[in-house]
Amino acid sequence: MSDKIVLHGIQFFGYHGVSPEERQVGGRYAVDVELELDLRPAGQSDNLADTISYSPIHKLVLRIGQEQRFYLIEALAEAIAQAILQQSRADAVFVRVKKQPPPMAGILDYTAVEVRRQRHV
Repeated sequence: MSDKIVLHGIQFFGYHGVSPEERQVGGRYAVDVELELDLRPAGQSDNLADTISYSPIHKLVLRIGQEQRFYLIEALAEAIAQAILQQSRADAVFVRVKKQPPPMAGILDYTAVEVRRQRHV
């Protein structure tokens, strides 16, 4: 499948991490999401009912990132991917979670994890 809906740079403040400081002080996160599905029906009909609305996906990512807590950004990415598959018509989903900046000495823009999950038929 080569058709995708992309939401790039969904940003929020969350309380994820292994260290007590990360879990108390919190940090900035950015999430990129790619939803794979056949977009021909929407392209031909110009009807929202034939695609996936961006707004509910955006709200879902924010709700998980802001309201839930995870030790690992791997677990955060997995939760987002599974929720999107459960609540949308996407055939597959790619999720990138960036921790900005990570709690490390030195200069580093971000650390990230990427997961791709697909619907099991």
